[in-house]
Amino acid sequence: MEPVVVIKAEQYNQEEITKAVEQLLHHLGAARLVRPGMRVTVKPNLLMKRQPEEATTTHPIVMKAVIHCLQQLGAGEITIADSPGGPYSKALLQGIYQASGMEQAAKETGALLNYDLTYETVAAPQGKKCTSFHIISPVAKADLVVSVGKVKTHCMTTLSGGVKNLFGCIPGLQKPELHYRFPQKEEFGEMLVDLAQTVAPALTIMDGVVAMEGDGPSAGSPVKTGFLCGSTSPFALDAFLCRLLGMDSTKVPTVAAAQARGLAPGEGEVINLGGVPERIPLKQPSSHSVDFISHVPGPLQGAAAWLRDHALTPRPAVEKRRCIGCGRCAQSCPAKIIKITGGKAVVPKEGCIRCYCCHEMCPVKAIHVRRVKLFDL
Repeated sequence: MEPVVVIKAEQYNQEEITKAVEQLLHHLGAARLVRPGMRVTVKPNLLMKRQPEEATTTHPIVMKAVIHCLQQLGAGEITIADSPGGPYSKALLQGIYQASGMEQAAKETGALLNYDLTYETVAAPQGKKCTSFHIISPVAKADLVVSVGKVKTHCMTTLSGGVKNLFGCIPGLQKPELHYRFPQKEEFGEMLVDLAQTVAPALTIMDGVVAMEGDGPSAGSPVKTGFLCGSTSPFALDAFLCRLLGMDSTKVPTVAAAQARGLAPGEGEVINLGGVPERIPLKQPSSHSVDFISHVPGPLQGAAAWLRDHALTPRPAVEKRRCIGCGRCAQSCPAKIIKITGGKAVVPKEGCIRCYCCHEMCPVKAIHVRRVKLFDL
């Protein structure tokens, strides 16, 4: 199992963050991976149009540090590329690049911002759910891919880590199609592991200086966690993040799937470069599963399972007073069941596959994950 390197980083100070990234890359053997003149694509988490301080997107100071260090190692053309939520369009990318600080990061480092909206079909020979993927061109054509994610909780996958960050390699509204093909968390996790093996980033770095807890990846709360971490294996990195953040790895579908394939076995080696605690527990998303079946007498387990799946399963709910009727939820809904009626979103129970894409993409946090708290008592 590939080692994970973690280092204390308490604030977004450029000098401090650059020094921390230099140490991470040194201990990860980046000098052996980056050859002179390589075309490198750096893939941040740019989910939606948010300011850096909202902790939804990878912080531009971390991105600048990574790009600077890659340049120092001899990398040639470096491109910042991601396919955020919603349509894959130049206008959407421009707005997100500007709001997230990527535009400024590119200006200050000389990196390119991707506006190539094409994609390549890439075979997934190790795939269990998918035999191929459509991958955005700057990732598919790169000599080296470096993934730079944001540490967040996630209402569907529990953890938004190194593996989940690669979902942004799928172009635009093809992402909801995959949600619809794989509506169950376990299947979706398997698909994401297939994707991670296909993209095969040479390095994965996670921005945990300020993370997001609660109902992430976009409606949670920023929380200071004070670290950066990295690995040559996104699977090992996510297994480490589960331990660090107090998550049960068996309930994180990407980690459970990776461990079942032997991609993240055991505890693994952790190189702590200084000052990061053993545990930094995060508040979990409201959508964590209601698992009480094992405590119900055998003859009643069938009825209890129905109750769990139909009455107690967390579902998206619209807060009407906040809803602005923009339609982003309907646009991102894989099942195409959401309607805008009277200027407000309506999310029917019937047909909902509980992927929480609507919750994730709401720009005003008007969609919540509603769950019954009976079994929290």
